[in-house]
Amino acid sequence: MHVVITGANRGIGKSLADRYRDRGNEVTGTSREGNGPILDVADADSHSAFATMLDGKPIDLLICNAGIFKDKKEKLVFGYPTDMWSETFAVNVAGVFLTIQALLPCLQGSRQGKIAIISSRMGSNRQAVGSSYIYRASKAAAINLGSNLAYDLKPLGIAVGVYSPGWVRTDMGGSNAEISVEECAAGLANRFNELNLENTGCFLNWNGKEIGY
Repeated sequence: MHVVITGANRGIGKSLADRYRDRGNEVTGTSREGNGPILDVADADSHSAFATMLDGKPIDLLICNAGIFKDKKEKLVFGYPTDMWSETFAVNVAGVFLTIQALLPCLQGSRQGKIAIISSRMGSNRQAVGSSYIYRASKAAAINLGSNLAYDLKPLGIAVGVYSPGWVRTDMGGSNAEISVEECAAGLANRFNELNLENTGCFLNWNGKEIGY
């Protein structure tokens, strides 16, 4: 199985990449800088270069993991600057779409291509508890994007799932988070394995619980 993971240089992305490699799968893990294939998910030219590098090679599982969380400490009064909105949506929403758009021929080259979008339960209306407005809005948009892509890609035989990794002990989640990155990766890998055309469009937590929109 060929797995492509965006944002695979650290945290959840790296743990997923390690897990799939350890189980004998071929993994192409991208990052904005450093070792391995370079992909800036907010840059259309970077997507074109990456797709050219793959040269139509079939992708069995595309994990759209790259994301940013810039507004964790912003305050409602005088916070949340315009450029922070633009940057976050460019990565967390447009970046997901551009990745899938650029790699769609590779996904179609697989017998049963799958797309896993890493969003967050913070994007669910049922989890609306205020603050982090930019991140929450971007993840809500990613959930909506996944639902619509699931509808359009089902006739092509490509399943799309949206997943929350939970509160994970990473640079983003902090040291007081609920689960380790290894627990998260194991749970997500199980969810991806379960993804098919029957449950395409799902929005699930890392442990399989349905979150709701």
